[in-house]
Amino acid sequence: MVARAIHAPLVREERPEPKPGPNDALIQVEACGVCRTDLHVIDGELADPRYPIVPGHEVVGRVVALGSEVERFHLGQRIGAPWLAHTCGHCFYCDSGKENLCDHSAFTGYDRDGGYATHMLVDADFALELSEEADAVALAPLLCAGLIGWRCLKAAGEGRRVGLYGFGAAAHIVAQLCRHQGREVYAFTRPGDEAAKTFARSLGAVWAGGSDEASPELLDSAILFAPVGSLVPASLQAVRKGGRVVCGGIHMSDIPSFPYAWLWGEREVVSVANLTRADGAEFFAVAAKAGVKTQTVAYPLADANRALDDLRFGRLQGAAVLVPQRQGAHRAGVACSPVRRW
Repeated sequence: MVARAIHAPLVREERPEPKPGPNDALIQVEACGVCRTDLHVIDGELADPRYPIVPGHEVVGRVVALGSEVERFHLGQRIGAPWLAHTCGHCFYCDSGKENLCDHSAFTGYDRDGGYATHMLVDADFALELSEEADAVALAPLLCAGLIGWRCLKAAGEGRRVGLYGFGAAAHIVAQLCRHQGREVYAFTRPGDEAAKTFARSLGAVWAGGSDEASPELLDSAILFAPVGSLVPASLQAVRKGGRVVCGGIHMSDIPSFPYAWLWGEREVVSVANLTRADGAEFFAVAAKAGVKTQTVAYPLADANRALDDLRFGRLQGAAVLVPQRQGAHRAGVACSPVRRW
């Protein structure tokens, strides 16, 4: 499925199977998560958009061909393609353990064709080894919602009370990590979204309310997954002195002005950008130990536009995941309705 222009629906396109370069792995896609960043790509909200582009950066697949220089993987192995697709490897950021900030980086589904497809190429140096036994649909959201959620949680510090603003794919994973670590989760959802509040409580949130409500307790930190700039001053009022607000989105609407008093008291506002390969190795070990389970809604690849709309308009609890069908399977009567999985 290809994005050809800003705000245009994705279109189906038949292409030859790509050929791997020396350091590439060609994978047959088993599942690809639908991330809010995909909406930002399709809506032209990120700088220097490339069209046409195949979106998707939460990709689970099996290796079907390898470049001549690839030694890490073998045919048939399950690997993952996350957002970070390539870095230069020698700039200040790469040399200092901050490859997520590399000025010469490339990203899956943004600079390079992603996983809304039956097959895709992955730079083998940036692919992640994945469980052979786990369900592919359940794994997919971990490759961005999980990874970015983990990086945000680390940035938030070790405080006990954590506020999560926007209770979608990332927050539902972070809530489970917090519970495993013995922290308290305060969930801030879209105003009036009772289903999201119930969902948050089912995952251990000690309190769930609308993002327009005051927190019942002062928070040690707050993580913003919703791309809404007005939540920055709102969350600053919710954290204690010395507390931290972490902005986890790649795009956010403008932050309105607010009184300096809301920031004063050594409160901090920080952002999280992209991820590193080290995050991947660290997160999957932590997620396994914590017993993280993703709630997903699976859609046939042909229904990518419907999945994106369901995400855009808040009709999901958990994460949407696209599943490529065998050629002709959709026409033969494979159900198109979403299927929920844990």
